Amino acid sequence: MEYLKQVPLFSDLPPEVLQRINTVVLERTYKKGESIFMEGEPGQGLHFVRTGRVKIVKTAEDGREHIIKFLKAGEIFAEVLLFNHLPYPAASVAVEDSRIGLIRNEDLELLILENNALALLLIRSLSQRLLYAQQKIKELALQDVPARTAELLLRLSREQGKCDAAGKPLLDLPESRQELAGLMGTSRETLSRTLSDFKKRKLISMEGNQIVLLQEEQLFDLSS
Repeated sequence: MEYLKQVPLFSDLPPEVLQRINTVVLERTYKKGESIFMEGEPGQGLHFVRTGRVKIVKTAEDGREHIIKFLKAGEIFAEVLLFNHLPYPAASVAVEDSRIGLIRNEDLELLILENNALALLLIRSLSQRLLYAQQKIKELALQDVPARTAELLLRLSREQGKCDAAGKPLLDLPESRQELAGLMGTSRETLSRTLSDFKKRKLISMEGNQIVLLQEEQLFDLSS
């Protein structure tokens, strides 16, 4: 059951509840680039990343890919389908070789009926997901590309929590600039121009796929 304790949704639950959850978890393995589920497929249940990394993707009518979120080990996804049994509203793809846990909706509903603490934790998770969606809508509707880029760099910095030798926030970008652009709802070329402009203004320094935030306060002002 130790792996369940690494999932924040389950980490505070007592051992007997973790044991109960463990009995209904299905585990599947996916290669890099392999689809976990497709947009529009019947929803099966709550997924979580045991190892690896996953991206959640929405495809526009013109075929453009918009990346909603990257997920790392311990994070959950597709929980929005709980109790409504609707199709998946977006697709999910393994960004690297990954092991994914699945709890089917019918099993999760029984677990919730058995345990009030789990119900409260899921409500909190859904609330956080709603806030994230609202923030994404605000970014796409009201912010220009430099503001969205600054916001994304600051958010990735908070999520990764790394610093360089001088104590400046250090973040690792996705291997593909196209993926990063998709996360922002812009083109790879526009993103590259924006990052180059930030570098010229000495807001950031870049080497390969690593970025150091040199002027965190100015980036925050730019994103506001």
